[in-house]
Amino acid sequence: MIHLDHVTKNYDGSGQHAVDNLDLLIETGTTVALIGPSGCGKTTTMRMINQLETPTAGRVLVDGRDIARVDQKELRRSIGYVIQQVGLFPHMSIARNVATVPRLLGWEKARSDRRVDELLDLVGLDPAIMRQRLPHELSGGQRQRVGFARALAADPAIMLMDEPFGAIDPITRVRLQDEFRDILRKVKKTVVIVTHDLDEAIKMGDRIAIMRDGRLLQYDTPQEILARPVNEFVESFLGPDRAIKRLSLIVVSMIMTAPEPSNGDAEIAADATVHDALALILSGEMPGLHVRAADGTLAGYLSRDTLLRANRL
Repeated sequence: MIHLDHVTKNYDGSGQHAVDNLDLLIETGTTVALIGPSGCGKTTTMRMINQLETPTAGRVLVDGRDIARVDQKELRRSIGYVIQQVGLFPHMSIARNVATVPRLLGWEKARSDRRVDELLDLVGLDPAIMRQRLPHELSGGQRQRVGFARALAADPAIMLMDEPFGAIDPITRVRLQDEFRDILRKVKKTVVIVTHDLDEAIKMGDRIAIMRDGRLLQYDTPQEILARPVNEFVESFLGPDRAIKRLSLIVVSMIMTAPEPSNGDAEIAADATVHDALALILSGEMPGLHVRAADGTLAGYLSRDTLLRANRL
């Protein structure tokens, strides 16, 4: 879907590259998280995908087309864009904000209204209550939901998300990350997300691109990067607790053993993460947990030893 073909971006002609010979292929339907230290080039990389920045060298291909040969307005209207401060129009109702791109594309009002209601419902906002409100009447988390709905309005194949949760309080941020991840899986978009938060990259990304000084250091699944960092810098960037972070990527049902008789012992849901299971076991000094399926039946058993072996500790 997106190919940054040996792209370089140099702002002042000094030879200091914001992005340096970046070759990155993003497959259709995947979410890629761009992450790295401040100034590594991740935001510039994203901005080149929708022509907010022009490469000094190399090409950006979207669905096989060189975007340098595509009309900028056409390109940008076909790509959803979510930013940290949301950028809602303060004088417009929530409904008109969400319908911004459909209106520019000339959609009929009835079609646009149906799409607005569909999207507000998708992001967990009641259309009957929210349609006519103004942005200042909403909380930060609600405004971010509206921004997300607006980005989805014309059903773009690509979504760009630039630090979308950075301005939201930590508790709301975690909830929105979970909800948006589930929504993205439903709508099946190709997503590029810029973040400075490693936990967010691990949670949201099917693949993670770690950058430094404009160069791509490692591009792989979260599991592979956490298990096998490519060099000392990446290992240091991931932190000393990278083995623990891997636990959040493994679901209990993947490693549980056969059910054992339960006498009111502690339980955990089959779709919980191994990280959650280990925290529960350690907090209660328990030898293991019974695993309960969504239908209420006992699905398996998870011992402390199984947990430790799963993460090669």
